[in-house]
Amino acid sequence: MDYSSSEDDDLIEDYMDLEEDEMTSDVEQQTREVTSSLHFFNQQDNSVASVDHPLSSELLAAEVDMKSQDPHLGMEFESDSTARMFYNAYALRLGFGIRVARSRSERRKGVEVLVMKRFVCLKEGHHKKKATELSTKKKRKRLSIRDGCPAMMEVVRRGPDRWIVTKLVLDHTHVVVSPDKVREIQLNQLSGKDCEHDNYLREIRQKIFGEGDAQGLLEYFKKMQAENSGFFYAMQVDSRNRLANIFWADARSRITHKYFGDAVTFDTTYKKNENMIPFAAFTGVNHHGQPVNFGCALVIDKTESSFSWLFETWLTSMSGRHPISLTTDQGKAVGVAVAKAFPNTCHRICKWRIFSRCKKKLSDAYSRYPALAEDIKKCVCECETTESFEAYWKLILDKYNLRENAWLQLVYSIRHKWVPAFLKDSFFAELQPTQRLESVNTFFRRHFDTKISLQVLISKFDKAMDNRHEKELQEDFGAAMHSHLVLKTGSHMEKQAASIYTRTVFERFQLELVEAFDHYAVKFQDGTISKYTVERDGDTHSRHIVAFDASEKKAVCSCYKFESSGILCRHVLGVFLVAGLILLPEHYILKRWTKKAKSGIDLDARDVETSSYCQNSPILRYNELFRHALKIAEKGAASLETYKFAKDMLQKAFSEIAGVEEDVLKHGHHHS
Repeated sequence: MDYSSSEDDDLIEDYMDLEEDEMTSDVEQQTREVTSSLHFFNQQDNSVASVDHPLSSELLAAEVDMKSQDPHLGMEFESDSTARMFYNAYALRLGFGIRVARSRSERRKGVEVLVMKRFVCLKEGHHKKKATELSTKKKRKRLSIRDGCPAMMEVVRRGPDRWIVTKLVLDHTHVVVSPDKVREIQLNQLSGKDCEHDNYLREIRQKIFGEGDAQGLLEYFKKMQAENSGFFYAMQVDSRNRLANIFWADARSRITHKYFGDAVTFDTTYKKNENMIPFAAFTGVNHHGQPVNFGCALVIDKTESSFSWLFETWLTSMSGRHPISLTTDQGKAVGVAVAKAFPNTCHRICKWRIFSRCKKKLSDAYSRYPALAEDIKKCVCECETTESFEAYWKLILDKYNLRENAWLQLVYSIRHKWVPAFLKDSFFAELQPTQRLESVNTFFRRHFDTKISLQVLISKFDKAMDNRHEKELQEDFGAAMHSHLVLKTGSHMEKQAASIYTRTVFERFQLELVEAFDHYAVKFQDGTISKYTVERDGDTHSRHIVAFDASEKKAVCSCYKFESSGILCRHVLGVFLVAGLILLPEHYILKRWTKKAKSGIDLDARDVETSSYCQNSPILRYNELFRHALKIAEKGAASLETYKFAKDMLQKAFSEIAGVEEDVLKHGHHHS
């Protein structure tokens, strides 16, 4: 395998192996789907538990009968080597490495006899500088993965063939390497693929860290976490203690995800330019349609197990909340990892990535036919139904004589992964599907022309995120000041929307409402669920089917705009006008698009569970209070008046807390 290739073709060719079903439908089938049942977007339906991927039993130590068990105090083994094999098998199953940290011998009847062994996690202890290291100048710094992890198992000899577990710590202070990574490493060792992969990873690590400070990055993360326990980071290492991948997310990213983590993009830089640091970010959009960050990563080892680790680690940092949709621009490795980590999430390949590759793959055809690129883009972006896409696509192939083009055959074979017409019933939080938000790649092209140091990269990226946050606060401030919005219809529904939605979202809704007044809704079937055709006057091509349940005030349109964007379409609004609905029903107002998107702290089951843990954990109490305090800071910064009020309230609260603390110390009522 060529690990250093640009993988331009991997995205398409790899999915050829994964996808077998042709997802096609016609207007009649679509109408049946729309009218047979009313299904609506529900943000809470997508919260599912993580799926475990246990290691294959054949890779565990066959000599150990108890290989599927977890260690426990009092457990017995016939020898210290059997104990080590057992603990190693357990470590492999969970995904961490072990070593022998201590052993003790006693002299019995004139013979040295081993009586104790302690097996620990590879991250146990702390790196100590040797005298040679202190004296050597300009010696390259090595990244120490030791961070004081306490996980261990100690066995003591109690007879000739009897070793007992006397000390045991199961908890780790870090995210362990994924079982898939361990399995992959073992298989690579068996197949002889390690050398090629090792050489590639060595080059990547050199590109990222150079002769510089990998240890400095770890120290930076530890410093950030010491200053704010809401900062999360994890480093993945392979079986030889070498750095494989890195992930981190600050407190603001984690809180932002709670409000806007329903639609996520895994955005990368390293595909565009081999000189770029392999940086990646989880991103989304806020209630103003602005880009927001949900965490960053250095993807050093671009394998399936690495992406599995990265996705699972990201989920851990985001309290296990799965997105409704995830957009990526990767190939098979990411595709498989997404399927494992996000089984109930809609996985989409970025259409802009496909368009970008089309420029390269179809360069000759593009130069011969100047209109080809625009035709392909229109076919993909403007065709609302699968039927119209299929017809337009065939027309393009015939018009430009491209039926035998291998690239177009490949992208067509995975059309249900990237063409909007096949994905319209999944939520992507896109106010304008044809508008491309600033991506990580755009950010890098704008700020950096050549390779930069890792420290400069993180510093500049953090500054850019601060600028984005400032723009968000400016929009929030504008909403708080009730910035004037021009009303165009004078309807109660428009006034309602203006008071609820943010400015950006209101403008998108207003466009649909204005269009609704120019559309005609005609009922063609009555009943509990009525059916309407909705179209512009004299334009049958704009015709859509709407199913409407008057008693529930619910509707579904064949364009599925609400399901994909969270904003009602002109067709449903047209039916509402005919049916006499003068206000938007509550279930059609997504909180994530409103001015109050970040207001209140809605407790879900997970939050209630966390609250119950808080009474026994100072760290959890700190994290919970910090989350609340950050919300106060955001609200308080909106204006000078709110700032003064928030500061006064915090000072009062601080004084009262000090009083409670003094009372606790005086009367001895203290609960840790």
